[in-house]
Amino acid sequence: MLSPSPLSLFCALLLCLPLAIVFTITTPTTISSQNSSNHTHRTPLVILPQPPPPPIPKDDELLFRVAARVSRRPTSNRKLAFMFLTTMPLPLAPLWELYFNNTSKNLYNIYVHADPSFEYDLPFSGVFTQRVIPSQSSLRFTPTLASAARRLLAHALLHDSGNYMFAMLSPSCIPIHSFNFTYGTLMKSNKSFIEILENEPGSYDRWAARGETAMLPEVKLEDFRIGSQFWVLTRKHARLVVSDRWIWSKFNKPCRNYDTCYPEENYFSTLIHMRDPRGCVPATLTHVDWSISSGGHPREYQESEVGPELIFKLRNDKPRYGDDGNNGSDLAVMEGRHPFLFARKFSRGSIKALLSIANDVIFKD
Repeated sequence: MLSPSPLSLFCALLLCLPLAIVFTITTPTTISSQNSSNHTHRTPLVILPQPPPPPIPKDDELLFRVAARVSRRPTSNRKLAFMFLTTMPLPLAPLWELYFNNTSKNLYNIYVHADPSFEYDLPFSGVFTQRVIPSQSSLRFTPTLASAARRLLAHALLHDSGNYMFAMLSPSCIPIHSFNFTYGTLMKSNKSFIEILENEPGSYDRWAARGETAMLPEVKLEDFRIGSQFWVLTRKHARLVVSDRWIWSKFNKPCRNYDTCYPEENYFSTLIHMRDPRGCVPATLTHVDWSISSGGHPREYQESEVGPELIFKLRNDKPRYGDDGNNGSDLAVMEGRHPFLFARKFSRGSIKALLSIANDVIFKD
């Protein structure tokens, strides 16, 4: 075997030198990378803040137009929207505070329409803080009460995409069950609860309050309905109300005869009867006693009348169901036993008596 010459050894060394350099440079890097993979360190994710929701329009026409385009179905967990229409600083608010006490805010929202032409000596506080929507005048014998209800629905639709059921309430309304009972009852339903009554006394006078032909051709007398202004609507029907133009254009006219002008008791019942009668239970879940009335107002319970017996009596009464052909013939609805969830009217002086039985009676199902 020939011995390598010095020249050949030198050439071989030159050829191997680049490989040695590459190995020296890359090997520590590889080892370092392997060692780092054995650690649990992770680069923290950067969560960008969500952009604020677009401002809710203050102009009614634009408000209703935008609200009509919201999703048909709730896009988050289902919530109840409690909508108070008032001209006073909610004298029964302490009872509602207890009602919502220890209840997750992921289950409900509160909205207040407060007529700005009235003075509010006490501010809206507690669960009602900053819950007053941009409000306008709301007077009896005019379309403004119905307008206020439509405004509440629009704001509730735009404020929270999770609102599923929308309950209209007055400052004289109280709950007669716990929040959990009310929530469970309404979440099981896919229908609205709205009183829809046919051939009630005075129907023609109410229909013709704006003039004998003012409601035609959109609303014929045979389509006209009467019902309580306190209802619970599904999200579907809330969208129906804010998107309606044709029927509302008739009810939004000023009345000639104020004694028979009650748009808030006619518009919603008529609209849903004409557009989706099978989509509702034709009864209100807000108890009211018309056996004693004064000045067009139902019985008002005073402090001396408030006690466990009254609450049990209100709970045990059965709602009156619509008696027209489209609704009354629905046997599945008529045979249902739907409980009253709210009641009115309670005087502002009854709050102490109500609070005294709240935990042991009203909120104990």
